[in-house]
Amino acid sequence: MLSLEMAWRHLLFENWPVAPDLVDAHLPPSLSADRHDGRAWLSVVPFTNAAVRPKGLPRAVGVRLPEVNVRTYVTHDGVPGVYFFSLDAQGLASVVGARLSFHLPYYYARASLDVADGRVAFTSRRRHPGARPARYEATYWPTGEPFDAREDSLAAFLVERYRFYTESPDGTLRYTEVSHDPWTLYPAEATVECDTLLRADGFRRPETEPVYYYSPGLDVVASPSLRADEGEHSGS
Repeated sequence: MLSLEMAWRHLLFENWPVAPDLVDAHLPPSLSADRHDGRAWLSVVPFTNAAVRPKGLPRAVGVRLPEVNVRTYVTHDGVPGVYFFSLDAQGLASVVGARLSFHLPYYYARASLDVADGRVAFTSRRRHPGARPARYEATYWPTGEPFDAREDSLAAFLVERYRFYTESPDGTLRYTEVSHDPWTLYPAEATVECDTLLRADGFRRPETEPVYYYSPGLDVVASPSLRADEGEHSGS
């Protein structure tokens, strides 16, 4: 399997602290909820995944996939990473490919992302056959001055992740290394008109106000999916 190159653009990180037991109940047994100040975190992240293509091919052949994911933060044998509960994306062929190649819980959706007057409008409605219905509609925008995520302990915990874990159909834990520059973030505000993604994934949307960050994005290289018991201590 080839590595992939892509460009993540116009991201909103919408984040809530939750009880670690709540997250652990939804994880494979070999993963544990990672904690910041004693709390686990749930995040919803809408963005556009642009110029997705096999590594080494020109950007012009890549495809654009507006998507929104529901994720949390985990560790396996002390190595931190991200675990996705769902990823809703435009592009049926790409959704099928990601499910088969990376064992990610992608769902086909009708999704769009538009930028006007400094604000990002994102909509997604799940159309995946047999899946629970889910919608997400939000408008978000950066506020304040940009900062290096590594200078803020919570921001670094939430975004400076260089591995994601998945589970194959036979229950094998797998991981993918994700390479990119450090994140530049902005404080952000958002108006969320509709969010049933968390409910579809078995969570109640927290009543507390989320912590918002915005990023204009960065370029990414994702490795092939690997078994977690083969070379898992090679670094990230």
